[in-house]
Amino acid sequence: MTLFFPPGEFDAFIFDCDGTLIDSMPLHLQAWRAALGQHGFPPEQFTEEMHHAFAGMPSAAIVEALNGQFGTALPPLAVEAAKLEWYLAHHHEIKPVQAVVDVARAQAGRKRMAVASGSEAEIVRQGLAAIGILELFETVITPVDVRRGKPAPDMFLLAALRMGVEPARCLVFEDGVLGVQAAAAAGMACVFVPTPAAE
Repeated sequence: MTLFFPPGEFDAFIFDCDGTLIDSMPLHLQAWRAALGQHGFPPEQFTEEMHHAFAGMPSAAIVEALNGQFGTALPPLAVEAAKLEWYLAHHHEIKPVQAVVDVARAQAGRKRMAVASGSEAEIVRQGLAAIGILELFETVITPVDVRRGKPAPDMFLLAALRMGVEPARCLVFEDGVLGVQAAAAAGMACVFVPTPAAE
């Protein structure tokens, strides 16, 4: 995997988690389909393309979007809980996105570093711990910390605030379109991380 860095000097790196640090997107797709199926939604209707389009959005907001698109009445919190339960039960299957993890390890102690993810806090922290990198980050931002998820800039701006770094001095690593939009809205440069499966 080749990562293309924008020009300039940066004081802090902010990483998305799923699909950026952790190659977990296929597992999340399976978790979504299992949870949606439990609530009577045809799992095959939740396509891989939809999954990537929703990347970075909080789970409850994804369920609300599905309700709007398909005219369903899925309970957001119940589906979110079912998805979390399934994912954590299969958590041992995740792997690192090695090229990005290598960047994080190389910059540990040299740059301020944070994670800003649309996934549930428990999934993010356990995932980072599972691949041995949780301790590299001084703060982890998840949907419970902000009013608006990606593509709003709130997560990235809060990460910058907690690290005491100006937004323009932060570099974001993202695999999702919504995350790239959020970085731009925050006034931050971004490194796009290609899907590992597309290597």
